[in-house]
Amino acid sequence: MNRTQAQLRAVLALSGWVALGATLLPAGAFLRWAPILLFVTFGPGLALLHPQPVASRPAARLETLALAAPLSWSLATLAATALFLVQGFSATVFLISLAAFCTVAALLPGLPLPAAIRAAGDESAEAAGAGTGAGGEP
Repeated sequence: MNRTQAQLRAVLALSGWVALGATLLPAGAFLRWAPILLFVTFGPGLALLHPQPVASRPAARLETLALAAPLSWSLATLAATALFLVQGFSATVFLISLAAFCTVAALLPGLPLPAAIRAAGDESAEAAGAGTGAGGEP
């Protein structure tokens, strides 16, 4: 793992705790709701999907960004539903559960995405075909 991946993982692990700290600001302040909204929308999803291969193609990076928000909202919905079912929902407990999940997920390897897998397969096929002269040239 290179330094930028480690830094990205650290930022993802701390993002939930920063959002939790933002709840201490006055109600209605932009600096209170903006970090919370960004964390709930992208934090858990990006923590699950990163890190991807360093040399990933633009399609893999786009796929990661496209899946991060729906995945994050799905996890937030599951957490909120579970907290409502046990009658323990509050904004603080909700953010603590998502922040803890995000911290643990940032320590684990990222989920492999189809575009990243195809990109790795394409590169190995191109490398294998380069030495045989079967590059499809006339």
